[in-house]
Amino acid sequence: MQFNKLSTPLFVVASFLFGLKTYFVYRFMFDMSIENLMQEFILFVNPLASAYLIFAISVWLKPKNQMKYLRWTAVIGTIIIYLNLVFYRNFTDFITIPVLFQGNNAADLGSSLLTLIHWGDVFLLLDVIIVWILSKKTDEMAVRFTKHAKIAATAVTFLLLAGNVVLAEIERPMLFVRAFDREYLVKNIGIYNYHIYDATMHTKTKAQRVFADDSQIGDIESYMKNETGSKEPSEMFGAAEGKNVIFVSIESFQNYLIDSEINGTETTPFLNDLKEGQETIWFENFYHQTAQGKTSDSEFIVENSLYPLDRGSVYFTHAQNDYHALPEMLNKSDYETSVFHANNKSFWNRDVMYDNIAYDEFYGDESYEETPENSFGWGLEDKAFFEQSIPYLKEQDQPFYSKFITLTHHFPFELPEDKANIDKYDSGSTTLNDSFQTARYTDEAVAEFFEELKEAGLYEDSIIVLMGDHYGISEFHNKAMGEFIGKEIDGYEHIQQQRVPFMIHIPGYEDGGVRDEVVGQIDVKPTLLNLLGIEDKNDLTFGTDMFADERKGFIAMRDGSFVSDDHIFTDGICYDRESGEEVDPEEEACAPVREKVDKELQYSDDIIYGDLFRFYDFD
Repeated sequence: MQFNKLSTPLFVVASFLFGLKTYFVYRFMFDMSIENLMQEFILFVNPLASAYLIFAISVWLKPKNQMKYLRWTAVIGTIIIYLNLVFYRNFTDFITIPVLFQGNNAADLGSSLLTLIHWGDVFLLLDVIIVWILSKKTDEMAVRFTKHAKIAATAVTFLLLAGNVVLAEIERPMLFVRAFDREYLVKNIGIYNYHIYDATMHTKTKAQRVFADDSQIGDIESYMKNETGSKEPSEMFGAAEGKNVIFVSIESFQNYLIDSEINGTETTPFLNDLKEGQETIWFENFYHQTAQGKTSDSEFIVENSLYPLDRGSVYFTHAQNDYHALPEMLNKSDYETSVFHANNKSFWNRDVMYDNIAYDEFYGDESYEETPENSFGWGLEDKAFFEQSIPYLKEQDQPFYSKFITLTHHFPFELPEDKANIDKYDSGSTTLNDSFQTARYTDEAVAEFFEELKEAGLYEDSIIVLMGDHYGISEFHNKAMGEFIGKEIDGYEHIQQQRVPFMIHIPGYEDGGVRDEVVGQIDVKPTLLNLLGIEDKNDLTFGTDMFADERKGFIAMRDGSFVSDDHIFTDGICYDRESGEEVDPEEEACAPVREKVDKELQYSDDIIYGDLFRFYDFD
């Protein structure tokens, strides 16, 4: 069929082609899980409905302007879906408006970005090319509707949208109220309607601070002090009193690396030995709780014992809020506080946030000497980073709290061949394959750092905390990860893969070992304060000292998933934590904890969006 013989209006052709392309991307490129025929039907219908809504607007324009509108709408719509696709390949998530304001971070992505672009993506331009060619035939493809016909064509769009929303609410009741999971939103209403929803939510949250007042903090204070576990000092209170704290945030490190081997070679020999020693306490069920802010979220949770936002990074969107952060509290106890990170100060808006929460010093990329020999991937290699940090560390007044953020084990896990001391893994995922080599390199760097601390005379008077900041292998690589661990990655196993290393090494301590409490990054702040013997009755946190006998019994993820002592809940499914078996939904075993999780996440959002701590006197 030749293009000039077509009698169907171009806006209908464009709607069908664009909607079909969007469905293809949803179904086969975003790797969305489909649980039933209703979800499949909604996934097919919503892109067609959204496309018709956008392209049908053209009927109100003059014929020549119709063609321009259809051409450029197809181009812009394709750009939107492609940017989301690239973002999804790295973060298994969708772009939000706050993320757009973090765009300056993209300048540092380098080769990471290139690995997210695939040659097959060029086929996403096929419908754009067809619409562009057809749009040149204005006489054949434009419509000249009467006013009533234009109204009728527009009315169809609202019928399609209403039908889509009704089906979505049937499939996922209270979809817009419990919107922690962006994949559910996109799956049910489409990516373009999701962006409209996101813009609405962004406007709403911006207004929250304007209308907030001190009456809102009362209920939150009561919940934090009565429902989040014991605030009384635990048995470890003061175990590290007066000691320096060296906190190492290990980039993208997950527990699958610990005790793993590639062709008979240990991936993390130093960390394996360290966790077995009597001077180290290892929490094997420690979970990261980050969202779109990744490393900055990890920092925010640890510093404040508040949850990150579900949209964007707090470091960007609310860096000027009032907080009662860990470095500020340590400063009042005569600690010098600092951060070491061989990246530029503006990345994640750190220079602004660090100043606000009272870090004394930030040693960024300008503090380090980078050469072609010691830099690769995201910048300065971890071994050189630790070595060059020692002189700065020695100059600090003691006691000090110093946070180190590593870089080498960062997606896409690049490492020169001559620096690799372990083979690559062999699977269908280059990302997973390469991760073992960078993990081994970082393990070696940490081992050397321990020796450098000893040589500098800082080791004995310090405690060293090692923590993985967030996941390194996204859901996009589930098949390869499943092969590696020998299990299918279902919802239960996905949550288990969010466990990251957390070790507290106390030189001279003799009662170390493995702890099996369910804990997370939200618990780090009260735990460190307890170890240092710093008590603050007015500290408001959602976390609990990890050593406390009385704990709240769960840790929450930003999307509403959670891990409790008995269950794991995610994607609407409740699992037995020990066996991994699904619990009978009629038992609603997860319901009581779900209610608390939702309340905590909402309270945390209220604090951040409303800047509520400005109304509270922590002194």
